[in-house]
Amino acid sequence: MNTATHNRPDKPLAGWRVLVPRGGPWGDGVAATLRARGAVPVIAPLINFAPTDDLATLEQALADLAAGQFDWVTVTSATTVDVLYAYNAKIPETTKVAAVGETTAAALSAVGYRVDLVPDRDNSAAGMARQMNELEPQPRRILTLRSELAKPVLTNSLVAAGHDVRSVVAYRTVGVPAKDSVVRDVLNGRINAILVTSGSVAQQVREQFPDIPDDTVIAAIGPRTAHDADLLGLPIRVIAPAQTIDSLIEVLADLPVPEPSAEARAVPETGPVPTGTVPTGGVAAGTAHTEALPTGAIERIDDADAPQGAGS
Repeated sequence: MNTATHNRPDKPLAGWRVLVPRGGPWGDGVAATLRARGAVPVIAPLINFAPTDDLATLEQALADLAAGQFDWVTVTSATTVDVLYAYNAKIPETTKVAAVGETTAAALSAVGYRVDLVPDRDNSAAGMARQMNELEPQPRRILTLRSELAKPVLTNSLVAAGHDVRSVVAYRTVGVPAKDSVVRDVLNGRINAILVTSGSVAQQVREQFPDIPDDTVIAAIGPRTAHDADLLGLPIRVIAPAQTIDSLIEVLADLPVPEPSAEARAVPETGPVPTGTVPTGGVAAGTAHTEALPTGAIERIDDADAPQGAGS
């Protein structure tokens, strides 16, 4: 038994205020987990998902998928599952389904799709490509569905191996401006930790909170997210050993509650606050963001670092 874990108090995160960067059912679930451990969650959605700008191409790809024109379809995020479900996409028995990780596989199973492959060594686009290329030495017809932000890691690797690949954007990731009250709480140190669950979340944190106090713990869900954050100049304090939200929360439980600095405490509690830049692909602060995926789509965390880190 792990002695440190065994000796933890019942509420190891008592005194923590933690920013949860996604809303919807996922955000509510994370908030409940944080409360159970004694923390005060602050749900502040920084990203959302919107339909692709090229619906005709997506709809044609899904029609061809239903017609059995592909040997494989790859799914690199649970958000892509939402798109498949929203369109009532049909995947014939002759088409195999590859999911980048267990989160995506669970999302597929939850809405009735089977899963034929989950990488057993590396839950990333590169790991998926390596395993698919090992399984399929002969050229196959493959549909890769992706976010518009995804790096072409999976597609490029499959093409290089000789496969006939059609890469199609299934959705867009857009920034959502945080409320002034949240920005102020970050600047004055009242937010003790910020959960960074994808490269796109890291980008929004960097843009919307330009002056995060040094004592604030910025926690990344995995090494690829941490790498994306580092490229943006966002200092990651801790990285979850397993790429799950529970693992990320457990990492925080091992740390003492940070005390805000005198400079952070000096931030006034009223008046204008610096808000950084307008979120990439998003809308100006104070306006409503009304775009969404087709009816039936819900928010979920993506495997690893999708959309940016998973690639497609």
